[in-house]
Formats: sequence, C-alpha cells, structure tokens
Amino acid sequence: MYAEIRSEKDRLLLLCAVGGYFGLHRFMVGRWKTGLLWLFTAGLFMIGWIVDLVVIAIGRFKDKDGFRVS
Repeated sequence: MYAEIRSEKDRLLLLCAVGGYFGLHRFMVGRWKTGLLWLFTAGLFMIGWIVDLVVIAIGRFKDKDGFRVS
C-alpha cells in the first residue's frame, strides 16, 4: 500500500554493489572524474570498489560538494 522510503545511502550502497565495478555510484553523486577512472580501470582494479562499499556502508562517502551521503 505505502511505498517504502529508503535513504540515499541505501540506494547508493545497492548501486555500488551492483554497478560499482563501473563507477555508477560515483556518477550518481556527481564525482564524474573518479567515475570515469573507475569505469576504465574496472573499479580501480577492484580495490577501490571494495573500499567504496565499506565507506558507503559506514556512512562516510561524500558527494561532489563534500557532503556525506545519508
């Protein structure tokens, strides 16, 4: 009946888990330069992708303006 409202962090974590290998989560928050880097280096050789998953999960990931994604 009611739509479940999820936080931006939940959506970003899901996007990172599914498409983080291609930098989709970075494009979503406006960090397109590092998004391109992730895209062309396969998630910065998968190490950056795993680091981003952890950083998003603990709530320390920031958007292009330096604000935490919550």
